[in-house]
Amino acid sequence: MRMRRPVLVLLLFLLFIVEGTVLPWLIPDAWAMRIVPDLVFIVILFVTVYHHRHTALILGLSFGMLHDVVFYGRILGAHSFAMGLSAYLIGLIFQIPRAPLPLMMTAVLLGSLLKDSILFAIYNVFNLSQEPYNWALLHHMLPTMLIHFAAGLLLYIPLRRQLELLKKETLDEEAA
Repeated sequence: MRMRRPVLVLLLFLLFIVEGTVLPWLIPDAWAMRIVPDLVFIVILFVTVYHHRHTALILGLSFGMLHDVVFYGRILGAHSFAMGLSAYLIGLIFQIPRAPLPLMMTAVLLGSLLKDSILFAIYNVFNLSQEPYNWALLHHMLPTMLIHFAAGLLLYIPLRRQLELLKKETLDEEAA
């Protein structure tokens, strides 16, 4: 029974829709330019830790490109590259089948910082950002990391259960 994978992609697409429609209404205007809640990326980080880094890489590239096309049209591929690479690298470091909550939250924080740092570097290479890294870290990356941490805490139990079932399903298919 291969029902979990389409459900995962559907969940990611639903979270993508929520990011563009509901979250702008919930975030105060003063925070809107500083905080970029990326629920899809948080789920991709869970996939990289609890399932497999190659799956997370493909999901990061795909949904990152979707973010580039829909939300950030300045450079196509920047978010795709940043999401895919950071998810893969976090998967190399934190691939633990039953990672406890503190370890998973560390992965979320590091993944968020890594993705934003990659985006900062890309935007600096193409002169799309004039701010120094320490300003971006303090005014953009740290607030975003805190929001990602809170969202990761909320999503931890349901996502962990579903991804453990997906991992078990995959192992059963490979054994058969």
